[in-house]
Amino acid sequence: AFRRMYPASITKMMTALLALEYGRLEALVTVSEEAADQPGSSMSLRAGEVFTLEDLLYGLMLNSGNDAAWAIAEYIGGTAEGFFEMMNRRARDLGAINTRFQNPHGLSDPNHYTTAFDLSLIAKTCLRHPYFRNLVATKEKDVLEVSEETRIQLANTNRLLWVYLGADGVKTGTTESAGQCLVASATRGGMRLLSVVLNS
Repeated sequence: AFRRMYPASITKMMTALLALEYGRLEALVTVSEEAADQPGSSMSLRAGEVFTLEDLLYGLMLNSGNDAAWAIAEYIGGTAEGFFEMMNRRARDLGAINTRFQNPHGLSDPNHYTTAFDLSLIAKTCLRHPYFRNLVATKEKDVLEVSEETRIQLANTNRLLWVYLGADGVKTGTTESAGQCLVASATRGGMRLLSVVLNS
């Protein structure tokens, strides 16, 4: 539980939490070139496109878009680097003392790490937020690019939502160095259980 490990895209729980705490869902966010150029999983954003923060959150948590993560980071933090500082400050506030964030999406970096225990603290805080609970329980969602009204279809990477009774979150993550990672949540009979699996 306390071994420092790479979290991959489970990082995006913190990105979403800060977006919900500091942003407005209806706010319009313009995608920068740097956001559009992020490698790895994406929601296929292009520089200059405009989305609501709400739709970027769906792209972040369903499609696991690294491009959406960067766009959110720039919008909420003013700069991406400013957002990383916000992430680390919030982690410390939660008692996640073995966590350090170096980016908003979880692509591997020697200075980007956490523990299963710290992720459970972050997940529990996120799940107290009603909007977050609805977001991560969503299987599929259509989002809209505002300026050209282009529709994008999103599907949640968390397959438990389809096959496990009561599954209602939270986030998948996979990179070569992190292995397959999953924070899973399920609720039955008024009881919620949370599981954190890293480097599977």
